[in-house]
Amino acid sequence: MADEIEEKRRYFRVNDTINLLHKVIDKKNVDALSHVSNDVLGNCSLTSALDVLAQEARMLSPRLERRDPEMFEYLKIIDTKINLIAQAISAQSEEFSEHDTRDVSLSATGLAFSNETPIAVGELLELRMLLTSCMAVIVAYANVVQCKDISGESPERPFFICVEYVNLKEDDRELLIKHVVKKQLQQLRDKNEF
Repeated sequence: MADEIEEKRRYFRVNDTINLLHKVIDKKNVDALSHVSNDVLGNCSLTSALDVLAQEARMLSPRLERRDPEMFEYLKIIDTKINLIAQAISAQSEEFSEHDTRDVSLSATGLAFSNETPIAVGELLELRMLLTSCMAVIVAYANVVQCKDISGESPERPFFICVEYVNLKEDDRELLIKHVVKKQLQQLRDKNEF
């Protein structure tokens, strides 16, 4: 038990907004290993992927605008062009669907998120997490370790689910660590600018 607590403390945790899909799976799949899919559009819609990237761009915008206003204006034009193309493609195709963007608490050992329905402690989940820092989807497996009612705080998603990864490959853990560190640095820079 003390080793588990020490392991959790070795990794940073960051609050983030990510594209997250989850489903309860059979415990027989507990031996499955995590994996990274670089096929982002195979795992989420074009609209979702562009929305996630737009969030990233919004965080960088104030610094870029101060540093180089002309470049910032040029990039806004490029962004508008991309959005128009995406709207045209989405209008022609009904196969794209919206996926869940969630505020999460993310670390290299686990994840916490709010949910519409409760998930029993001990259930095994398959998670699909779109990480913008690398534009890859990590497919991971996790055990639910806590489910608490937060309906007083969040009526839309009244359950807070905490999970710990199972069989997470070290390469995938490293990718999560890099993402968490990048988010922390970005949040610190944003905090220092105000």
